[in-house]
Amino acid sequence: MEDHSHAGQGAVVLDIGGSVGALVVSMPRQMEGVEVEIRPHGQPLSTSAPHVAVVGRPTENGIAYTLVFSALLSGRYQLSERHGETVALMSEVQGGAVTFAHWPNTG
Repeated sequence: MEDHSHAGQGAVVLDIGGSVGALVVSMPRQMEGVEVEIRPHGQPLSTSAPHVAVVGRPTENGIAYTLVFSALLSGRYQLSERHGETVALMSEVQGGAVTFAHWPNTG
């Protein structure tokens, strides 16, 4: 069996251009491993949605804890913890660009 314990910890390929952009969210270290869902603005939290986990990735300045959504249509998005009941972050994604956001401090 192959070891995949380091999957997701390296570089990420972003598939952007035209009306497709990407979103990178800086996360608190204590949220490593937590899964976060993304939905178009206004979509009920009760609907299923794409999700990714918070991953620590090595950078020249140490470990950066991030979420990376690599191919999103232009528009406004809401993010929440997976199966959460509240929207924690709103972000606007532009086609052909990488949008950077910061998760709000949770104490």
